[in-house]
Amino acid sequence: MEEKVMSIGTVCDLTGLTERQIRYYEEKKLIFPVRSKGGARKYSFEDVERVKEINGKLRDGFHTFELRKAGRACCE
Repeated sequence: MEEKVMSIGTVCDLTGLTERQIRYYEEKKLIFPVRSKGGARKYSFEDVERVKEINGKLRDGFHTFELRKAGRACCE
């Protein structure tokens, strides 16, 4: 597993998504950032790719429960 070192702002810059969208994916248990001692979310490059895949599938008409049910396979 890759080291999780990126902030949510960096993920926004790399994906073109908003912080709210990324937090929503976490809320729906589609991604799992770690928290720093200060409580900030931290992401890996693997997470960034997963976020892009999730966003694409949602735009294609999938629902979050379908992606969660499929687990990691949805984004590989």
